[in-house]
Amino acid sequence: MLKGKRILLVISGGIAAYKALELIRRLRERGASVRCVLSRSAAHFVTPLSVSALSGDKVYGEIFSLTDEAEMGHIQLSRDADLLVVAPASADLLARMAAGMADDLAATVLLATDKPVLVAPAMNVRMWTHPATQRNVAQLQADGVQFVGPVDGAMACNEYGPGRMSEPMEILAAIEAQFAGGIRAPFHAGAPDALTPITSQPLAGKKVIVTSGPTHEPIDPVRYIANRSSGKQGHAIATALAQAGADVILVSGPVNLPDPKGVRVIRVETARDMFSACFLNLPADAAIFAAAVADWRVAVESDKKLKKTGDVAPSLQMAENPDILRAIANTDAKRRPALVVGFAAETDHVVDYARAKLDKKACDWILANDASPQSGVFGGDENTVHLVTRDGVEDWPRMSKQAVAEKLTARIADFFKSGVVDA
Repeated sequence: MLKGKRILLVISGGIAAYKALELIRRLRERGASVRCVLSRSAAHFVTPLSVSALSGDKVYGEIFSLTDEAEMGHIQLSRDADLLVVAPASADLLARMAAGMADDLAATVLLATDKPVLVAPAMNVRMWTHPATQRNVAQLQADGVQFVGPVDGAMACNEYGPGRMSEPMEILAAIEAQFAGGIRAPFHAGAPDALTPITSQPLAGKKVIVTSGPTHEPIDPVRYIANRSSGKQGHAIATALAQAGADVILVSGPVNLPDPKGVRVIRVETARDMFSACFLNLPADAAIFAAAVADWRVAVESDKKLKKTGDVAPSLQMAENPDILRAIANTDAKRRPALVVGFAAETDHVVDYARAKLDKKACDWILANDASPQSGVFGGDENTVHLVTRDGVEDWPRMSKQAVAEKLTARIADFFKSGVVDA
Protein backbone atom coordinates (compact mmCIF):
# COMPACT_ATOMS: atom_id res chain seq x y z
CA MET A 1 0.00 0.00 0.00
CA LEU A 2 2.87 2.41 0.75
CA LYS A 3 5.22 1.29 -2.01
CA GLY A 4 6.35 4.33 -3.96
CA LYS A 5 4.59 6.80 -1.66
CA ARG A 6 6.51 9.93 -0.69
CA ILE A 7 6.29 10.99 2.96
CA LEU A 8 7.59 14.30 4.30
CA LEU A 9 8.13 13.71 8.01
CA VAL A 10 8.34 16.80 10.21
CA ILE A 11 9.95 16.08 13.59
CA SER A 12 9.43 18.65 16.32
CA GLY A 13 11.17 18.92 19.68
CA GLY A 14 10.19 16.59 22.49
CA ILE A 15 11.29 13.39 24.17
CA ALA A 16 8.93 11.42 21.90
CA ALA A 17 11.11 12.39 18.92
CA TYR A 18 13.02 9.13 19.35
CA LYS A 19 9.91 7.27 18.18
CA ALA A 20 10.20 9.03 14.83
CA LEU A 21 13.29 6.95 14.11
CA GLU A 22 11.27 3.75 14.38
CA LEU A 23 8.52 5.27 12.23
CA ILE A 24 11.04 6.07 9.49
CA ARG A 25 12.29 2.48 9.55
CA ARG A 26 8.77 1.04 9.35
CA LEU A 27 7.79 3.33 6.48
CA ARG A 28 10.84 2.37 4.44
CA GLU A 29 10.23 -1.33 5.13
CA ARG A 30 6.92 -0.87 3.32
CA GLY A 31 8.47 0.79 0.32
CA ALA A 32 7.79 4.44 1.12
CA SER A 33 10.40 7.13 0.60
CA VAL A 34 10.88 9.42 3.59
CA ARG A 35 12.30 12.91 3.56
CA CYS A 36 12.67 14.62 6.95
CA VAL A 37 12.48 18.15 8.31
CA LEU A 38 13.69 18.86 11.84
CA SER A 39 12.35 21.79 13.80
CA ARG A 40 14.76 24.06 15.67
CA SER A 41 14.49 22.06 18.88
CA ALA A 42 14.21 18.55 17.39
CA ALA A 43 17.99 18.25 17.00
CA HIS A 44 18.28 18.35 20.80
CA PHE A 45 16.49 14.97 20.92
CA VAL A 46 17.50 13.19 17.69
CA THR A 47 20.54 13.90 15.58
CA PRO A 48 20.34 14.78 11.88
CA LEU A 49 22.89 12.01 11.26
CA SER A 50 20.59 9.34 12.76
CA VAL A 51 17.60 10.62 10.82
CA SER A 52 19.58 10.78 7.57
CA ALA A 53 20.99 7.27 8.04
CA LEU A 54 17.52 5.77 8.51
CA SER A 55 15.74 7.81 5.83
CA GLY A 56 18.51 7.46 3.25
CA ASP A 57 18.06 11.13 2.35
CA LYS A 58 19.31 14.55 3.35
CA VAL A 59 17.74 16.10 6.44
CA TYR A 60 16.41 19.64 6.18
CA GLY A 61 16.27 22.17 8.97
CA GLU A 62 17.37 25.65 7.88
CA ILE A 63 15.01 27.81 5.85
CA PHE A 64 17.72 30.29 4.92
CA SER A 65 20.23 27.79 3.53
CA LEU A 66 21.07 29.24 0.12
CA THR A 67 22.16 25.82 -1.20
CA ASP A 68 18.95 24.15 -0.13
CA GLU A 69 16.86 27.02 -1.48
CA ALA A 70 18.60 26.67 -4.83
CA GLU A 71 18.29 22.91 -4.96
CA MET A 72 15.07 22.24 -3.05
CA GLY A 73 13.04 25.33 -2.15
CA HIS A 74 10.70 25.03 0.80
CA ILE A 75 7.66 25.25 -1.50
CA GLN A 76 8.88 22.38 -3.65
CA LEU A 77 9.91 20.39 -0.56
CA SER A 78 6.32 20.32 0.70
CA ARG A 79 4.70 19.78 -2.67
CA ASP A 80 6.92 16.87 -3.69
CA ALA A 81 5.35 14.74 -0.95
CA ASP A 82 2.16 12.68 -1.14
CA LEU A 83 1.53 13.16 2.59
CA LEU A 84 3.02 15.33 5.35
CA VAL A 85 3.33 13.69 8.77
CA VAL A 86 4.23 15.58 11.95
CA ALA A 87 5.53 13.20 14.63
CA PRO A 88 5.88 14.26 17.28
CA ALA A 89 3.77 17.40 17.03
CA SER A 90 4.60 19.61 20.00
CA ALA A 91 2.19 22.10 21.54
CA ASP A 92 4.36 24.89 20.17
CA LEU A 93 4.28 23.61 16.59
CA LEU A 94 0.51 22.99 16.74
CA ALA A 95 0.05 26.58 17.91
CA ARG A 96 2.20 27.94 15.08
CA MET A 97 0.37 25.79 12.54
CA ALA A 98 -3.01 27.01 13.79
CA ALA A 99 -1.83 30.63 13.59
CA GLY A 100 -0.45 30.17 10.07
CA MET A 101 3.07 31.12 11.09
CA ALA A 102 6.16 30.43 8.98
CA ASP A 103 9.00 31.29 11.32
CA ASP A 104 11.11 28.18 10.68
CA LEU A 105 11.36 25.52 7.98
CA ALA A 106 9.01 23.07 9.76
CA ALA A 107 6.20 25.63 10.05
CA THR A 108 6.86 26.98 6.57
CA VAL A 109 6.53 23.65 4.73
CA LEU A 110 3.31 22.96 6.64
CA LEU A 111 1.91 26.33 5.61
CA ALA A 112 3.10 26.03 2.01
CA THR A 113 1.72 22.56 1.31
CA ASP A 114 -1.35 21.65 -0.67
CA LYS A 115 -1.13 17.99 0.40
CA PRO A 116 -2.87 16.16 3.30
CA VAL A 117 -1.34 16.60 6.75
CA LEU A 118 -1.45 14.03 9.57
CA VAL A 119 -0.18 15.00 13.02
CA ALA A 120 0.71 12.87 16.06
CA PRO A 121 0.67 15.19 19.11
CA ALA A 122 2.97 14.63 22.08
CA MET A 123 3.11 16.82 25.17
CA ASN A 124 2.48 17.02 28.90
CA VAL A 125 -1.09 16.20 29.91
CA ARG A 126 -1.73 19.73 31.21
CA MET A 127 -0.45 21.24 27.98
CA TRP A 128 -2.70 18.95 25.95
CA THR A 129 -5.84 19.69 27.98
CA HIS A 130 -5.16 23.46 28.19
CA PRO A 131 -7.91 25.49 26.47
CA ALA A 132 -5.35 27.16 24.20
CA THR A 133 -4.16 23.80 22.82
CA GLN A 134 -7.73 22.59 22.38
CA ARG A 135 -8.58 25.78 20.46
CA ASN A 136 -5.58 25.18 18.23
CA VAL A 137 -6.60 21.57 17.65
CA ALA A 138 -10.15 22.61 16.76
CA GLN A 139 -8.78 25.16 14.28
CA LEU A 140 -6.48 22.63 12.67
CA GLN A 141 -9.28 20.10 12.35
CA ALA A 142 -11.43 22.75 10.72
CA ASP A 143 -8.53 23.35 8.32
CA GLY A 144 -8.56 19.66 7.37
CA VAL A 145 -5.56 18.49 9.39
CA GLN A 146 -5.99 14.93 10.62
CA PHE A 147 -4.90 13.56 13.99
CA VAL A 148 -3.69 10.24 15.37
CA GLY A 149 -3.60 10.27 19.16
CA PRO A 150 -2.51 11.37 21.62
CA VAL A 151 -3.19 8.46 23.94
CA ASP A 152 -3.27 8.00 27.70
CA GLY A 153 -0.03 6.79 29.21
CA ALA A 154 2.97 7.38 31.44
CA MET A 155 5.15 10.29 30.44
CA ALA A 156 8.78 11.24 30.85
CA CYS A 157 7.70 13.96 33.31
CA ASN A 158 6.36 11.25 35.66
CA GLU A 159 2.73 12.15 34.99
CA TYR A 160 0.00 10.00 33.50
CA GLY A 161 -2.81 10.96 31.16
CA PRO A 162 -3.60 12.06 27.62
CA GLY A 163 -0.68 13.56 25.76
CA ARG A 164 1.51 10.54 25.06
CA MET A 165 2.35 10.14 21.37
CA SER A 166 0.84 7.16 19.59
CA GLU A 167 3.22 4.29 18.95
CA PRO A 168 4.94 4.15 15.55
CA MET A 169 2.80 1.22 14.37
CA GLU A 170 -0.38 3.12 15.25
CA ILE A 171 0.86 6.11 13.27
CA LEU A 172 1.78 3.76 10.43
CA ALA A 173 -1.78 2.36 10.46
CA ALA A 174 -3.16 5.91 10.24
CA ILE A 175 -0.81 6.68 7.33
CA GLU A 176 -1.95 3.54 5.50
CA ALA A 177 -5.54 4.55 6.15
CA GLN A 178 -4.88 7.92 4.50
CA PHE A 179 -3.74 6.20 1.33
CA ALA A 180 -6.66 3.77 1.50
CA GLY A 181 -8.92 6.73 0.89
CA GLY A 182 -8.95 9.31 3.61
CA ILE A 183 -10.12 7.36 6.65
CA ARG A 184 -10.19 9.62 9.68
CA ALA A 185 -7.48 8.67 12.14
CA PRO A 186 -8.65 8.05 15.72
CA PHE A 187 -8.81 11.12 17.93
CA HIS A 188 -8.73 10.95 21.70
CA ALA A 189 -8.59 12.76 24.99
CA GLY A 190 -11.44 15.20 24.92
CA ALA A 191 -10.64 17.10 21.76
CA PRO A 192 -13.51 18.18 19.48
CA ASP A 193 -15.27 15.51 17.46
CA ALA A 194 -13.49 14.57 14.25
CA LEU A 195 -14.84 16.29 11.19
CA THR A 196 -15.91 14.53 8.02
CA PRO A 197 -12.79 13.85 5.94
CA ILE A 198 -12.43 16.09 2.93
CA THR A 199 -11.00 13.21 0.91
CA SER A 200 -12.90 10.32 -0.67
CA GLN A 201 -14.42 7.46 1.30
CA PRO A 202 -13.11 4.18 -0.13
CA LEU A 203 -15.99 2.00 1.10
CA ALA A 204 -18.83 4.28 0.01
CA GLY A 205 -21.62 2.14 -1.41
CA LYS A 206 -20.44 -1.04 0.35
CA LYS A 207 -22.74 -2.80 2.79
CA VAL A 208 -20.92 -4.44 5.68
CA ILE A 209 -22.25 -6.61 8.52
CA VAL A 210 -20.24 -6.54 11.76
CA THR A 211 -20.90 -8.67 14.83
CA SER A 212 -19.66 -7.61 18.25
CA GLY A 213 -19.70 -8.50 21.93
CA PRO A 214 -20.66 -11.74 23.67
CA THR A 215 -23.83 -13.77 23.51
CA HIS A 216 -25.82 -14.72 26.59
CA GLU A 217 -27.30 -18.21 26.57
CA PRO A 218 -30.05 -18.55 29.22
CA ILE A 219 -30.06 -21.35 31.75
CA ASP A 220 -33.13 -20.12 33.57
CA PRO A 221 -34.76 -16.66 33.98
CA VAL A 222 -31.87 -15.35 36.11
CA ARG A 223 -28.77 -17.24 34.94
CA TYR A 224 -26.95 -17.53 31.64
CA ILE A 225 -23.77 -18.79 29.98
CA ALA A 226 -21.52 -16.00 28.70
CA ASN A 227 -17.92 -14.95 28.10
CA ARG A 228 -15.70 -11.97 28.87
CA SER A 229 -15.99 -10.14 25.55
CA SER A 230 -16.52 -6.38 25.99
CA GLY A 231 -17.38 -5.64 22.37
CA LYS A 232 -14.71 -2.91 22.16
CA GLN A 233 -12.99 -4.41 19.12
CA GLY A 234 -16.18 -5.08 17.17
CA HIS A 235 -17.57 -1.62 17.90
CA ALA A 236 -14.26 -0.01 16.89
CA ILE A 237 -14.38 -1.89 13.58
CA ALA A 238 -17.94 -0.75 12.93
CA THR A 239 -16.91 2.85 13.64
CA ALA A 240 -13.88 2.72 11.33
CA LEU A 241 -15.89 1.15 8.51
CA ALA A 242 -18.59 3.80 8.80
CA GLN A 243 -15.96 6.55 8.70
CA ALA A 244 -14.69 4.95 5.50
CA GLY A 245 -18.13 5.41 3.97
CA ALA A 246 -19.55 1.90 4.39
CA ASP A 247 -23.20 1.24 5.18
CA VAL A 248 -22.62 -0.69 8.42
CA ILE A 249 -25.04 -2.98 10.21
CA LEU A 250 -23.73 -3.80 13.68
CA VAL A 251 -25.25 -6.92 15.24
CA SER A 252 -24.30 -6.60 18.88
CA GLY A 253 -24.63 -8.88 21.85
CA PRO A 254 -25.09 -7.38 25.34
CA VAL A 255 -22.39 -4.71 25.87
CA ASN A 256 -21.90 -1.57 27.93
CA LEU A 257 -20.81 0.60 25.03
CA PRO A 258 -22.45 3.53 23.21
CA ASP A 259 -23.72 2.89 19.71
CA PRO A 260 -21.20 3.97 17.05
CA LYS A 261 -22.21 7.06 15.09
CA GLY A 262 -23.56 6.48 11.62
CA VAL A 263 -24.13 2.76 12.20
CA ARG A 264 -27.40 0.81 12.27
CA VAL A 265 -27.36 -1.31 15.43
CA ILE A 266 -29.32 -4.53 15.94
CA ARG A 267 -29.21 -5.71 19.55
CA VAL A 268 -29.41 -9.43 20.21
CA GLU A 269 -28.82 -11.68 23.17
CA THR A 270 -28.33 -15.27 22.06
CA ALA A 271 -26.30 -16.91 19.30
CA ARG A 272 -29.51 -17.92 17.57
CA ASP A 273 -30.69 -14.30 17.58
CA MET A 274 -27.37 -13.18 16.13
CA PHE A 275 -27.53 -15.91 13.47
CA SER A 276 -30.99 -14.76 12.36
CA ALA A 277 -30.07 -11.07 12.33
CA CYS A 278 -27.01 -11.70 10.16
CA PHE A 279 -28.87 -13.82 7.61
CA LEU A 280 -31.79 -11.41 7.42
CA ASN A 281 -29.38 -8.67 6.35
CA LEU A 282 -27.83 -10.58 3.48
CA PRO A 283 -26.72 -9.99 0.80
CA ALA A 284 -23.80 -7.80 1.86
CA ASP A 285 -20.44 -6.90 0.38
CA ALA A 286 -18.49 -7.92 3.49
CA ALA A 287 -19.13 -9.50 6.87
CA ILE A 288 -16.81 -9.13 9.87
CA PHE A 289 -17.48 -11.59 12.68
CA ALA A 290 -15.79 -10.07 15.73
CA ALA A 291 -18.38 -11.30 18.27
CA ALA A 292 -17.41 -13.98 20.78
CA VAL A 293 -20.34 -16.28 20.15
CA ALA A 294 -21.03 -19.03 22.67
CA ASP A 295 -20.44 -22.45 21.09
CA TRP A 296 -22.95 -24.15 23.36
CA ARG A 297 -26.28 -23.44 25.03
CA VAL A 298 -28.51 -25.28 27.45
CA ALA A 299 -30.67 -27.60 25.39
CA VAL A 300 -33.82 -26.85 27.37
CA GLU A 301 -34.02 -23.52 29.17
CA SER A 302 -35.91 -23.67 32.45
CA ASP A 303 -38.83 -21.25 32.72
CA LYS A 304 -38.31 -21.10 36.48
CA LYS A 305 -35.21 -20.45 38.55
CA LEU A 306 -33.35 -23.67 39.25
CA LYS A 307 -33.22 -24.36 42.99
CA LYS A 308 -30.39 -25.86 44.94
CA THR A 309 -31.48 -29.29 46.12
CA GLY A 310 -29.05 -30.92 48.51
CA ASP A 311 -25.40 -31.21 47.55
CA VAL A 312 -25.93 -32.38 43.98
CA ALA A 313 -25.39 -29.84 41.21
CA PRO A 314 -28.04 -29.78 38.48
CA SER A 315 -27.20 -31.63 35.29
CA LEU A 316 -27.35 -29.40 32.23
CA GLN A 317 -27.77 -30.98 28.84
CA MET A 318 -26.00 -28.89 26.23
CA ALA A 319 -26.79 -28.25 22.57
CA GLU A 320 -24.53 -26.76 19.90
CA ASN A 321 -25.24 -23.22 18.77
CA PRO A 322 -25.35 -22.36 15.05
CA ASP A 323 -21.95 -21.58 13.55
CA ILE A 324 -22.60 -18.13 12.09
CA LEU A 325 -19.22 -17.68 10.43
CA ARG A 326 -19.26 -21.06 8.70
CA ALA A 327 -22.89 -20.75 7.65
CA ILE A 328 -22.45 -17.39 5.95
CA ALA A 329 -19.10 -18.32 4.41
CA ASN A 330 -20.77 -21.35 2.83
CA THR A 331 -24.08 -19.80 1.82
CA ASP A 332 -25.15 -19.53 -1.81
CA ALA A 333 -23.17 -17.28 -4.13
CA LYS A 334 -25.97 -14.73 -4.49
CA ARG A 335 -26.00 -13.98 -0.77
CA ARG A 336 -22.41 -14.72 0.30
CA PRO A 337 -20.38 -11.56 0.94
CA ALA A 338 -17.34 -11.09 -1.28
CA LEU A 339 -15.23 -10.88 1.88
CA VAL A 340 -15.96 -12.93 5.01
CA VAL A 341 -13.68 -12.24 7.97
CA GLY A 342 -13.66 -14.24 11.19
CA PHE A 343 -11.92 -13.81 14.52
CA ALA A 344 -10.11 -16.52 16.44
CA ALA A 345 -9.58 -15.84 20.14
CA GLU A 346 -7.14 -18.48 21.36
CA THR A 347 -5.06 -19.08 24.47
CA ASP A 348 -2.29 -21.13 22.80
CA HIS A 349 -1.07 -22.05 19.31
CA VAL A 350 -2.87 -18.93 18.14
CA VAL A 351 -1.78 -18.88 14.49
CA ASP A 352 -1.97 -22.66 14.02
CA TYR A 353 -5.55 -22.79 15.26
CA ALA A 354 -6.44 -19.79 13.10
CA ARG A 355 -5.10 -21.51 9.98
CA ALA A 356 -7.20 -24.56 10.78
CA LYS A 357 -10.25 -22.38 11.39
CA LEU A 358 -9.75 -20.63 8.04
CA ASP A 359 -10.04 -23.97 6.25
CA LYS A 360 -12.81 -25.38 8.42
CA LYS A 361 -15.05 -22.35 8.15
CA ALA A 362 -14.25 -21.58 4.47
CA CYS A 363 -13.96 -17.86 5.22
CA ASP A 364 -11.53 -15.51 3.51
CA TRP A 365 -9.53 -14.02 6.39
CA ILE A 366 -9.09 -14.77 10.06
CA LEU A 367 -7.89 -12.24 12.62
CA ALA A 368 -6.29 -14.32 15.35
CA ASN A 369 -5.53 -12.96 18.79
CA ASP A 370 -4.23 -14.24 22.10
CA ALA A 371 -7.12 -14.15 24.59
CA SER A 372 -5.25 -15.71 27.52
CA PRO A 373 -5.74 -13.87 30.85
CA GLN A 374 -2.25 -12.38 30.81
CA SER A 375 -2.87 -10.78 27.39
CA GLY A 376 -5.48 -8.38 28.77
CA VAL A 377 -7.42 -8.54 25.49
CA PHE A 378 -10.87 -9.26 26.94
CA GLY A 379 -12.12 -5.99 28.35
CA GLY A 380 -8.86 -4.16 27.56
CA ASP A 381 -8.17 -1.33 25.12
CA GLU A 382 -5.32 -3.00 23.22
CA ASN A 383 -5.00 -6.06 21.01
CA THR A 384 -2.32 -8.06 19.23
CA VAL A 385 -3.61 -9.76 16.10
CA HIS A 386 -2.36 -11.89 13.22
CA LEU A 387 -4.07 -11.53 9.85
CA VAL A 388 -4.29 -15.05 8.43
CA THR A 389 -5.20 -15.49 4.77
CA ARG A 390 -4.66 -18.26 2.26
CA ASP A 391 -1.58 -16.37 1.08
CA GLY A 392 0.15 -16.20 4.45
CA VAL A 393 0.22 -14.56 7.87
CA GLU A 394 0.73 -10.90 8.65
CA ASP A 395 1.76 -10.26 12.26
CA TRP A 396 0.52 -6.95 13.62
CA PRO A 397 2.20 -5.46 16.69
CA ARG A 398 0.31 -4.67 19.87
CA MET A 399 -1.79 -1.55 19.32
CA SER A 400 -5.03 0.01 20.45
CA LYS A 401 -8.24 -1.68 19.35
CA GLN A 402 -9.12 1.49 17.46
CA ALA A 403 -5.82 1.26 15.56
CA VAL A 404 -6.54 -2.41 14.78
CA ALA A 405 -9.92 -1.34 13.42
CA GLU A 406 -8.34 1.37 11.26
CA LYS A 407 -5.73 -1.03 9.90
CA LEU A 408 -8.35 -3.70 9.14
CA THR A 409 -10.53 -1.11 7.42
CA ALA A 410 -7.58 -0.06 5.27
CA ARG A 411 -7.03 -3.71 4.31
CA ILE A 412 -10.70 -4.11 3.44
CA ALA A 413 -10.63 -0.97 1.31
CA ASP A 414 -7.55 -2.30 -0.46
CA PHE A 415 -9.31 -5.65 -1.03
CA PHE A 416 -12.23 -4.00 -2.80
CA LYS A 417 -9.86 -1.83 -4.79
CA SER A 418 -7.57 -4.62 -5.95
CA GLY A 419 -9.32 -7.86 -5.01
CA VAL A 420 -6.31 -9.09 -3.01
CA VAL A 421 -4.71 -8.44 0.37
CA ASP A 422 -0.98 -7.85 0.60
CA ALA A 423 -0.24 -10.39 3.34
